[in-house]
Amino acid sequence: MDLACTPEEEDFRARLRAWLRETLPALPPKPSPDDWPGRRAYDLGWQRRLYDAGYAGLHWPVDAGGRGATPTQHLIFLEETEKAGAPYVGANFVGLLHAGPTIAVEGTAEQRARWLPPVLRGEEVWCQGFSEPDAGSDLAALRTRARRDGDHYVVSGSKIWTSHAEVADWCELLVRTDPDAPKHRGISWLVLPMDAPGVTVRPLRTLAGSAEFAQVFLDEVRVPVANRVGAENDGWRVTMVTLSFERGTAFVGEVVACRRVLRELARAARADGHWDDAVLRRRLGRLNAEFRALWRLTQWNVSEAQRTGGVPGTGGSVFKLRYSHARQELYDAAAEVLGPGALDLGHEWTLDRLSSLSYTIAAGTSQIQANIVAERILGLPKGR
Repeated sequence: MDLACTPEEEDFRARLRAWLRETLPALPPKPSPDDWPGRRAYDLGWQRRLYDAGYAGLHWPVDAGGRGATPTQHLIFLEETEKAGAPYVGANFVGLLHAGPTIAVEGTAEQRARWLPPVLRGEEVWCQGFSEPDAGSDLAALRTRARRDGDHYVVSGSKIWTSHAEVADWCELLVRTDPDAPKHRGISWLVLPMDAPGVTVRPLRTLAGSAEFAQVFLDEVRVPVANRVGAENDGWRVTMVTLSFERGTAFVGEVVACRRVLRELARAARADGHWDDAVLRRRLGRLNAEFRALWRLTQWNVSEAQRTGGVPGTGGSVFKLRYSHARQELYDAAAEVLGPGALDLGHEWTLDRLSSLSYTIAAGTSQIQANIVAERILGLPKGR
């Protein structure tokens, strides 16, 4: 991994900074967290600006509509947009970071042409239909059934923690197409139109009071067979591609954000007298080292993904495992500095602290990540 920037990459950074300085002041006001139609419009609008400026899908392959940028350019983009306070992907999260990259790797030419351009142009939103109420952390225990009926699947079941379902156009959906196969087989990866008859969305309110998740009920929903990505019953392998993006590169921008919060936290501690506490100083120093190391690991993961064809490897589990806990530790330190103010739900750090509690569960629990690291990287035997 080469961490040094070339003159061309530094020129890319300078042009990006100039574009951000010109563009960000012209953005409309950010909508309320509870205004999901407004948030959808805001996030799609930002994505369209990126597309028009040539920054959409920066690291996607050129034949998938991206720019085929180097890993370093991708990381420069994430660093500079976060430092400038630019909007994050928001409601575009699943389409840009999960479903889109999966279709780019696994989809047919027709599927890539249909679904990738609208994601990049900021025209369509995706949600993720993987987890189920009765499956817990065992994704392969899913029970949502898809029965073949001519050129359609007829889908029945339910999904939970379906990100952005209330404003999504499409859903990356895992279904069981062969109920008699072993549980890691007989699964297929479908693209579900969210406006199809039989789809019911019920938003779920989180601890922080937001409703970016939902439970989705599927009652005899007809999905075209042409919407299947990969072969029938090969969905588990395709899902591993999706999860490698989710764990390997989807959190990259958040590492940059955590490093910014850590700097702000240190300034706040100096301003209000907490800096005199040697224990807190050591804690912040250790967190600084932790996030610097995570950033280097991020660089390695992105570089490795580029070297191996664009799909992150199992190193993403190492990152996800440590990042989840480091983020929680960061906001625990923030609560210490805030003192009684840590109970104020109007403070950004308070909301982020509540959100951080989910990170050891979301995108695969820490226990699952530890098993992946143990078995697939360290070569340890499976637990009994």
